[in-house]
Amino acid sequence: MTAPGAPDPRTPAPAAAPQPGTATAKPPGAAPGTALGGITPGVAWRRSRGALICLGILLVGAVVLAALGSGSRHGRLDPRSADPDGSRAVAELLQARGVTTRVVTTAREAAAAAGPGTTLLVTDPDRLGETQRRDIRSAIDLSGGRTVLLAPGVVSLPDLAPAARTKGDALDENLDPGCALPAAVAAGRATTGGGHRYAGGATGTACYPSGGHPTLLVLPSGTPGGDTVLLGSETLLLNKQLASEGNASLALQLLGSRPDLVWYLPSLTEVQDEDPAQEKGLLELVPRGWGWALLQLFTAAALAALWRARRLGPLVTEKLPVAVRASETTEGRARLYRKAGARDRAATVLRTAARERLAALVGVPPGQAHEPAALVPAVSARLTDRQQDLTALLFGSTPTTDAALVALADHLDALEREVRTS
Repeated sequence: MTAPGAPDPRTPAPAAAPQPGTATAKPPGAAPGTALGGITPGVAWRRSRGALICLGILLVGAVVLAALGSGSRHGRLDPRSADPDGSRAVAELLQARGVTTRVVTTAREAAAAAGPGTTLLVTDPDRLGETQRRDIRSAIDLSGGRTVLLAPGVVSLPDLAPAARTKGDALDENLDPGCALPAAVAAGRATTGGGHRYAGGATGTACYPSGGHPTLLVLPSGTPGGDTVLLGSETLLLNKQLASEGNASLALQLLGSRPDLVWYLPSLTEVQDEDPAQEKGLLELVPRGWGWALLQLFTAAALAALWRARRLGPLVTEKLPVAVRASETTEGRARLYRKAGARDRAATVLRTAARERLAALVGVPPGQAHEPAALVPAVSARLTDRQQDLTALLFGSTPTTDAALVALADHLDALEREVRTS
């Protein structure tokens, strides 16, 4: 009988799966210790090198960005920072004039340090939560010193300077004093524009007007000798702008009128701890610029993956360079079925091939070879022992063991021999 799984001897067909424990020979030329179909280190490297290269590019980019971002220990308007956006220059000039600068990061520390002989500088009033604004307002009312608010807006003005309100932004950066305030007169033209303008405060002194509204407003506080300075722009305190115009003179006079300067840098942690409503999401905490950098890295990785990806096209048949015997093909397919435990697939192939050959022997049309109503009676008529359950044999369930699969192949072989000889 021709091996099951082939319509005729010229076509390869899978042999019955071997019994468990039956030894099988490795294909000629297989490397020692390498299973059939195994992946060698060279193949694994060729398949994964594209992903590894992309991962390496991402890691290198992350390290470079981290190195670039770690050059400065302090942030914007920090008196300890020598970066262009830091304020170390003005702090050193104040120190040379005998003014002591103390950096604090909480509103409670700032309020506790404020007094008649201190100047309290709040670098970002709009970042403060409700609790922090109350502490700073208490220091303004009770300390008797000077409080300088850098670019306060609609968020902080109602609590810290209720007599004033914002009137839009100043378009011009360098402005003339336009007032009789001694500090402004001595400094002359300064970079106070580019930020907020203010209105209100009939008892205060308005300087450096832009479009009819001041960018520097000095308001008296509730305690004699104290005052509050609203500075619409923080630019003049930055290292990169301190030497321009009369910025240095104005900064020294505004911040150096008392022997002690309390430099309050509001921290994001303080605001979140005191005011849960101010909490921000993870993406909002990512430093500016990192989002674009990560987007560029992921875009580069995606383009590299598309460039190096395997192009999958339609299957193409090609002739083998050597002739392979049908028995070898059958044995190879049987080993694959056994390795995968595919008894259902093997049984289906065996029964399908047997039905097609039996249909040709008993005269059943090929289109009805897989119909029990047409094939079973025709085959049964050619048998001497008609008690055999041909339906279960030709169209039955999947064998549950390898032994049952081998038995199925034997029964199909015996059935075909009997039909041929009848």
